[in-house]
Amino acid sequence: MQLPVDICVLLLSLVAPAVLYAMNNVTKQPVMVLTLGAAVLYIIPYIMSFIILHLLALQHWENIDPLFYVLAVFSFTCLVGLTNALEQDGYISGYMGFYLKKGEPHLSTAYAVMMNYWEGVIHFLLFLIIIYRMFRGKSYRSLALFWAGSSIAHQIVFIPGVVIGKYGSNIHPAFWRNTPFLLLPIWGAILLFSRERELPIIPADKIAVAQKRSLLYRPVDLILSLLLLGAMAFSVFRGVVALDCPLDTCFTYIYQYEPYLKDPVVFPRITMLVYLFYALPLLAAFIYGLRNPGCTWMLDWAIFFAGAIAQTQWCHIGGSLHSRTPFTYRVPTDKWSTVMILNGLYVALPILLAIRCRLSPTFFMPTVPEGQTSPEKKDN
Repeated sequence: MQLPVDICVLLLSLVAPAVLYAMNNVTKQPVMVLTLGAAVLYIIPYIMSFIILHLLALQHWENIDPLFYVLAVFSFTCLVGLTNALEQDGYISGYMGFYLKKGEPHLSTAYAVMMNYWEGVIHFLLFLIIIYRMFRGKSYRSLALFWAGSSIAHQIVFIPGVVIGKYGSNIHPAFWRNTPFLLLPIWGAILLFSRERELPIIPADKIAVAQKRSLLYRPVDLILSLLLLGAMAFSVFRGVVALDCPLDTCFTYIYQYEPYLKDPVVFPRITMLVYLFYALPLLAAFIYGLRNPGCTWMLDWAIFFAGAIAQTQWCHIGGSLHSRTPFTYRVPTDKWSTVMILNGLYVALPILLAIRCRLSPTFFMPTVPEGQTSPEKKDN
């Protein structure tokens, strides 16, 4: 009897805690940690997924999407991350102790713990759903783009944060196993963006009518545009705060509202710089896309951006509240509601934008040439 592919991947991933436990009690050298880490995170899951696919599940399948193999391997590492998060929060023990000491001590930080929860829950569920849809001939582009945005944003904060933060002087060889976790999602994003976009079939008349309406007559888009302007201002403000702006307003904010930005692990500071240099231009581009018809790229980039902001904000908000963050860097109790509202709106806006683009894509469809919807054209 053949097993469904998603069930096979789930069973493969459940091996991760056992492998981690064995690894934690065998290896004693940093180089061996890197070697075994690479085997655990890449070689073993790839070989096992290949065997499962071709012996149990996919004897008759051909032309498998290469993205599947990346997702199968990453699904294994998701449970590795979840195991670390659970151990750091005291729910389990005996799995990650030696690896954290001789491999990646930065994984014990609050930011890394929240990052691992995201990987072990959100990414893992995404992988199973994508694989399920992939092998049943259903669309999975949007889910895959959300994952790609989330994974890339995660790594461009995590890797620089480790290198230049307080753990930069204590980097072991095992740290470099993170390189494929940056390169493979970038490859996956390029692969997804290069494929033909899946557009719904909408009558030309309906497209023409929707695209003639100005922004003032589209209240949802108008509100989203104003909120995007606010998000741009917030991105600039927190970016200059992270760059140690001497203004009194910046000083007050970093000490009375988000002292987490001063945490020496520097993950929150890198996050703010990512928002300043990468999120800010995209926010401006989205305002342009909401104002000008025919920006079909909005349908993909809004989802990609939503994944990126959801992941980084989860880690930022969670890290600023987590018990592993020193008390002096946590959100002050009297400013908790203000900080949570601001950060909540910042993560909710890209998600709302992605939903708007997904549910009502008419305005973003390719512009209808003048006269194509005329009665004469229809008669022809």
